[in-house]
Amino acid sequence: MKRALRWGLATLAGAGAGGIGLSLYSRHVAAEVERRVPPDGRYLEVKGARLHYVDRGSGPTIVMVHGLGGQLRNFRYALLDRLAETHRVLLLDRPGSGYSTADEGTTPGIAAQAEIVGRFIATLGLDRPLIVGHSLGGAVALALATQRPELIRGLALIAPFTQPQSVPAAFVGLAVIPPALRRIVAETVATPLGQLTTARTVAAVFAPEEAPADFATRGGGALSLRPKAIAAAAADLAAAGDEIAAIVARYPTLTVPTAILFGRGDAILSATLHGTRTAATIPGARIELIDGGHMLPITQPDRTAAFIRDNAAHYAGDSPAA
Repeated sequence: MKRALRWGLATLAGAGAGGIGLSLYSRHVAAEVERRVPPDGRYLEVKGARLHYVDRGSGPTIVMVHGLGGQLRNFRYALLDRLAETHRVLLLDRPGSGYSTADEGTTPGIAAQAEIVGRFIATLGLDRPLIVGHSLGGAVALALATQRPELIRGLALIAPFTQPQSVPAAFVGLAVIPPALRRIVAETVATPLGQLTTARTVAAVFAPEEAPADFATRGGGALSLRPKAIAAAAADLAAAGDEIAAIVARYPTLTVPTAILFGRGDAILSATLHGTRTAATIPGARIELIDGGHMLPITQPDRTAAFIRDNAAHYAGDSPAA
């Protein structure tokens, strides 16, 4: 009995020491990542979050909302300079992602994040901006359109998450983290495991196109290795699965003009399911399919920028077709 007790205590001590070591290592990685990829913009306090954002250019306003595990550098990489020539462009880190934080003790889901984006628009006094949502950011944009249509001029959705589906293989690791253990896993084993699988995950997200060599820094990809980013992405993934059906049910009543851009080769979200089917459900929605994968803002910047500009003009009444 005494021997068993000693073994048990030794095992617990070893596990505790290992956990502390992993936690210290993860914090070191996070600090190094933030040194290499520092904040780009300014901060705004709204109810529910402290938001990090970039504000560039002048003209009709565009607000851009990134996807799962991403942050505003996904748009800054190639789209910001192109769009800021003719528009005021605001890139936003969603709560918990990038350098934005949700209020302590809260984990806002898709609908709650949409409310926070609405407060961001109202607090800055933006005049009915065009909302651009990429991937999971598309779901947030659609939720905002159902909540506060009077705040926005239209939606330009890029490879948006719009329908219930099984978890893409690239994100299964996030999906298997139990909610009760999310923080512990994120602060110990998730970062070193993420380092081992990063190359494979990035390749899957960009497929069939190739990720640029500087995506980790210029594209902000390295920020996803921080424990708090992993926990937030896991929570976002769970919330998306729980909430998307309620958003889908409101598509037939949407009054906000909506356009969707999808890559035919998207390996994360089906263009047929999340693009064509959704466009057929939203009154007046338009869809455009192009050659490319899921990360069109980075891999197809000219075509994506043209899609955004064309829809900004169309919704403003500047297009002959409007």
